[in-house]
Amino acid sequence: MRIEPFQLERWMTTYEMDARWDIAESGIFPLSTREIIALLPPEERASALDRILDLRLGYSEARGSEELRSLIAATYRETSPDEVLVTTGAIEANFLLFNELLSPGDRVVIVDPAYQQLQSVARAIGCDVALWSLRAQDGFRFDLDELRRLATPGTRMIVLNTPHNPTGAMLNDEDLREVYAIAEKLDAWVLSDEAYRWLDLPGQPPLAPPMRDIGPRAISTGTFSKPFGLPGLRTGWLVAPEEIVRRCWGLRDYVSLSPGKLNDALAVIAFEQRDQIVARTREIVAENLPVAARWFAENADIVSWTPPRGGLLGLMRYGLDIPSLQLANRLAEEYGVMLAPGSAFGYEGHLRIGIGNSPDVFAEGLRQTARCLRELERAGAPIEASSMARASA
Repeated sequence: MRIEPFQLERWMTTYEMDARWDIAESGIFPLSTREIIALLPPEERASALDRILDLRLGYSEARGSEELRSLIAATYRETSPDEVLVTTGAIEANFLLFNELLSPGDRVVIVDPAYQQLQSVARAIGCDVALWSLRAQDGFRFDLDELRRLATPGTRMIVLNTPHNPTGAMLNDEDLREVYAIAEKLDAWVLSDEAYRWLDLPGQPPLAPPMRDIGPRAISTGTFSKPFGLPGLRTGWLVAPEEIVRRCWGLRDYVSLSPGKLNDALAVIAFEQRDQIVARTREIVAENLPVAARWFAENADIVSWTPPRGGLLGLMRYGLDIPSLQLANRLAEEYGVMLAPGSAFGYEGHLRIGIGNSPDVFAEGLRQTARCLRELERAGAPIEASSMARASA
């Protein structure tokens, strides 16, 4: 398979290890191994640490341990461990599903903008990709009428992501059921990338149940990276009919073979204690959201955004006449701030902002961003005043 360069990941790799204030990050502030162990009751920590330290680092069960698969399965309706495959992040889960379920020429409807993998892998397979657009002028909302127009006879799969990366848009339970009904009528699959499961936000409606719970042609993928703050575990999963799980498992024999044994053991602890992790996430977000609201209000002449309705991401629109990649590079290289270029999502004139980093990093990252934008303004970079007024109206 020949596939186009992954623009976002190439850009992130350039700066993410050196930037002081990463407010482009798509997940919550990461936990340490010590903090994972500390989630356990005090009387269990020493023995758990001993088990981790004494773990023989041989190959693990290829599907993921039965313990971990059982924990994941229990969060879905009428799902068995055999309908779960533990993967190297949700990115591997999506890759396996695309390659097992799609063939050249298949029509696939995919949300746009999107994490590039969701579109690029389907294109590399040779699919007929139709983009289901979320538009800034509509407040980045899913338009089900547009989906009905795009999902023509012969559609093989509908691909969605809710809460959405990079806009923070959401589909509610009724919407998801309508998406499923559209797919079912066409005998198509629905692949729902649920990387932001459990990440509902203060003052916003609760998240809808996972797509997999709706019907047999629905597939859900998930990850420990975003909601758990554990991207370094490189652990995700897919939940699908057992036949599909076995096919993906067979393909994965040629890719990563199995999850890491240590990763699996730590993931079990984190999943068992996820209520504590979700509470931690909500505390961070509850502190960062008001800071963001004040900052956008103070700088409304030059930036605007649609606050996320779920998850941790939004798109920041800026009023300077400068390409987003150039601006993102300048922020990273001269100000130590990471804000991802909108061009990596096909959305020029925007930067992706994440609200999940530690509150001190988040607040300082915004301060440095304002400094950069004001210095560019003083240096004579044109400001699109009328368009900023429209964006904030």
